[in-house]
Amino acid sequence: MGRKIEKTGVVVSDKMDKTRVVMVEYTTHHPLYKKTTRKRKKFYAHDQENVTKVGDVVKIIQTRPLSKLKRWEIIEVMEKGSKKNGTTSDNVNSSG
Repeated sequence: MGRKIEKTGVVVSDKMDKTRVVMVEYTTHHPLYKKTTRKRKKFYAHDQENVTKVGDVVKIIQTRPLSKLKRWEIIEVMEKGSKKNGTTSDNVNSSG
């Protein structure tokens, strides 16, 4: 058996049941111009207990195909994230 691949990313969608979309960001260098660029890739990951929410930093591991798009499983919640796009009293009353 080969070694399983692990990645760390941020949950960007939790609208599906037992499935999360995790965005992994990494940097790469252009071979000729040596410019550093940030690349992002989204992975569909299995979350059996539906415990993760949008903004959480999670560790995912490669697994057998679970559906058409799911080949990853969430193994650890590294950091709980804050709610993005949340409505607060400051945001509502800031216009006037």
